[in-house]
Amino acid sequence: MTRTKTVKQNGAAVVDQILCGDACETLRTLPSNSIDCTVTSPPYYRQRDYTGIDQIGVERKPEEYIDRLVEVFSECLRVTKESGSLWVVIGDKYIDGEQLGMPWRAALALKDAGWRLRSDVIWHKPNAMPSSVKTRPTVDHEYIFFFTKSKDYYYYDADAIREPHVTFSEKSKMKGGRGHFGKRGGTPETGKNSGDSNLHDGRWDQAFHPKGRNKRTVWSISLSKFREAHFAVFPESLVETCVLASCPEGGTVLDPFAGSGTVAVVAERLQKHYLGIDCVEEYCDMARRRIAAASETATR
Repeated sequence: MTRTKTVKQNGAAVVDQILCGDACETLRTLPSNSIDCTVTSPPYYRQRDYTGIDQIGVERKPEEYIDRLVEVFSECLRVTKESGSLWVVIGDKYIDGEQLGMPWRAALALKDAGWRLRSDVIWHKPNAMPSSVKTRPTVDHEYIFFFTKSKDYYYYDADAIREPHVTFSEKSKMKGGRGHFGKRGGTPETGKNSGDSNLHDGRWDQAFHPKGRNKRTVWSISLSKFREAHFAVFPESLVETCVLASCPEGGTVLDPFAGSGTVAVVAERLQKHYLGIDCVEEYCDMARRRIAAASETATR
């Protein structure tokens, strides 16, 4: 395992802070192999003006936008430990009625830059804004891509993010009881249906983990708001899933597009270190106030 390093900026220790500056330039001041997990959502292509100078997302062409993302996430790759990972939330864009496919353009470009794509996740938004569009379905999802730095070894705690079992619950269409759970030989194949060729030894004792089923790739999470922000913010439960899965005890979570500071707030609540970067001073101040308020509430 990579030995934990103190995160420094230009030689001085820096952790549990929000740094104001260009993401790529600021990342270059951090040491290699010092971050455990990055959870972030870059500005979407031509979605809104974040008032930043030379901000990402206002490029003339999609290719220019992807090139700038690759530049930032290549620096993220450098500062990430060999056991570390990256979660990127990104939405698509329509121009003149045509879908650009920006999430997958970004994912494939990051693969080419050295990140290893482990999973694509659909973030389903139950409270997505209604749309008057009549020429295609209304969009109510975004993509979350899970990358790792290492090919063979990386930190991932599946137990920390398990879901409740659906089988035999009110959501299941299967009939039966929970007498099969955790019992070798307690399966239907050895009961009254013994010998039925349509059944098989399903090993229910292995399939039904006592902590729940393995996390699925569709996450239904409502959009969140923060009263100081004029834009939608990360749902804390979404960030929590990523951090619990990919940041070990005492680890550091990075967000190079910190915005209102949701990733930092969640990391601190989960007793992880955090490091946020944003190019807009207004957002950095907002994030610092939000972190301080959340911290004060937690200590009451």
